[in-house]
Amino acid sequence: MARPSLPELRSLPLARGRTLRLGRPLVMGILNVTPDSFSDGGRLPAPDGPAFVAVVHRMLDDGADILDIGGESTRPGHAAVPVAEELRRVLPVVEAIRRAAPAAILSIDTRKAEVARAALAAGADFVNDVSGLGDPAMAAVVREAGCAIVLMRDQPCRGDVVAAAASQFAGLVAKARTAGISDAQLVLDPGLGFGDPPGGDPVANMALLEGVPAYSHGFPVLVGASRKRFIGTLTGEADPARRVAGSVAAARRAVECGAAIVRVHDVRETVAALRVA
Repeated sequence: MARPSLPELRSLPLARGRTLRLGRPLVMGILNVTPDSFSDGGRLPAPDGPAFVAVVHRMLDDGADILDIGGESTRPGHAAVPVAEELRRVLPVVEAIRRAAPAAILSIDTRKAEVARAALAAGADFVNDVSGLGDPAMAAVVREAGCAIVLMRDQPCRGDVVAAAASQFAGLVAKARTAGISDAQLVLDPGLGFGDPPGGDPVANMALLEGVPAYSHGFPVLVGASRKRFIGTLTGEADPARRVAGSVAAARRAVECGAAIVRVHDVRETVAALRVA
């Protein structure tokens, strides 16, 4: 597979003509608008009040480069969310953040093209798609917006997980190119924890975390290890909220191995660790 032109990948295109520079590792803060997410479900204040605005400003002040807004949990055993319900959850949040912090960079974490289109129209800047273009209409939404898209590999890896991820990503990139999405729009996500056995597979997940150069194909890579089961397995912490230290260590290691973006719950701690590193 031909590698992308590196100068094109020094920044990511955003909706409405803005760009996001990739000159240093970026921290993506998680804003889950869900009742059932594995770590923070139901804890975000309502978007029509000052408590929500305070949360947003705190994340930005703590150093979040991107706020990732999701209205459907992807934890093991999650229930599918209808389009109407996902829109009801995420659109007020996008609109409230855009009012409170006009310059903030917002990604919409969704597998549904209809949700992505509406969120981009409401003020989101790019798409974080854990299904890897699983919705046939998603490519057109991204192509028309001219924005970046994060493509997560959507198949479990077994055996040589890094080689399997490299093969899967080659297929995803080819699929995106065929659909008219440019290389400059693509970010790859190895999907740590997706398809894991109960308790998480620390060996496979650490291999994926450390294998960025082998499967990136020259594209920027987003790693989301924050509070996941394999962190709990490695640290002995059953409670996701107590996995902060392990999550920060994983984010730092991901950056050391070449990740361009780390997706985290604990923004302040991660930013501090990366600054020291």
